[in-house]
Amino acid sequence: MSTHIAAAPGEIAPIVLFPGDPLRAKWIAETFLEDAVCYSEVRGMLGFTGTWNGHRVSVQGSGMGQPSMAIYATELFSDYDVQTIVRVGSCGALTEKVGMRDIIIANGACTDSGINRVRFHGLDYAPVADFSLLRAAVEASETVELDSAVHVGLLFSSDQFYSTRPELTEPFVQHGALAVEMEAAGLYTLAAFHGRRALAICTVSDHLVTHEETTAQEREQTFRDMVEIALRAATA
Repeated sequence: MSTHIAAAPGEIAPIVLFPGDPLRAKWIAETFLEDAVCYSEVRGMLGFTGTWNGHRVSVQGSGMGQPSMAIYATELFSDYDVQTIVRVGSCGALTEKVGMRDIIIANGACTDSGINRVRFHGLDYAPVADFSLLRAAVEASETVELDSAVHVGLLFSSDQFYSTRPELTEPFVQHGALAVEMEAAGLYTLAAFHGRRALAICTVSDHLVTHEETTAQEREQTFRDMVEIALRAATA
């Protein structure tokens, strides 16, 4: 039983979908999983286990930002022997190449976070997705009828939601970053350390160029295409 999840052994599946919002976790469990059971309510960070197409799957909220995400990912990997984590999150588009509600399957993640700098003694590390998951997600996006456009590319994992230096993201955009979020780089790093599989799939909920945005309820309950891709990829 871990400190922050406190689930009993065996209550969490080897495959975990990993939204930041615990209420999105609840919506995913109620919408997609059969016989879903809540295994954790610690600190309001809800976790559920059920089945999808015969596969045992869990959904665990991670909170916002790499420090919070790292607590839950570390406990899932080290205390519950989770083998696969797929982040299903929201992101803000950084370029007009990406539209509202488009889906980004992240092959890698840049970051301004100090977490990896501490881990790697100031050296740079390239956090990348597990290739088998990445390939399965791309294949799923090509075989399922979707309402959203899908892009494969880089995310920028920032430590700040309300940035005081927005101009600092421009070099990342010039080098291919499509959108900003707050967790993928840390997740990819932890998965590599533990020898597990990880992938981030995010839906554009806000647009930093056009200033469009979705509501809190839309972010919680309407990103079905992303979840469908994640489930198909994780269970392939």
